[in-house]
Amino acid sequence: MVHVDVLGVRQRQGEREIVVLLLDGASELVVPIVVGPREANAIATAQSGMTAPRPMTHDLLCDVLEAVQVQLTCAEIVALDDGVFYAELVLSNGQRLDARASDAIAVAIRTHSPVLCSAEVVATSGVEVVSGRQREDLERFRTFLDHVVPEDFT
Repeated sequence: MVHVDVLGVRQRQGEREIVVLLLDGASELVVPIVVGPREANAIATAQSGMTAPRPMTHDLLCDVLEAVQVQLTCAEIVALDDGVFYAELVLSNGQRLDARASDAIAVAIRTHSPVLCSAEVVATSGVEVVSGRQREDLERFRTFLDHVVPEDFT
């Protein structure tokens, strides 16, 4: 499992698909997970820190966990099968609950819990954030910065 950052919810240009983007910073790959509009709203609402006047389902689940004194240890995206992402909520009492990826992410954001993703899922579904050419340009710039001296600017 690798730690991923939830970058946010985006609608693909020219398409009706909404995706939540997970970034594996180590591999510089983004995993796009297609979600429905309600799920996208639940994730975006949690990321913005907004609260609804009445508890949404994910808020209710967080309240139930708190009431029974169980914490969410992490949300794990465990598999990708035929285009469907599978997730599990890992609880502090050792229980693992099967969940939709979007629900697991929404609850993790609300509880400030880490989101992990199977390395295999990242490898098979991840998209490069930086192209090969951009990576070369960055490497040349880093080399320049490593060797630059003040006299180079006079």
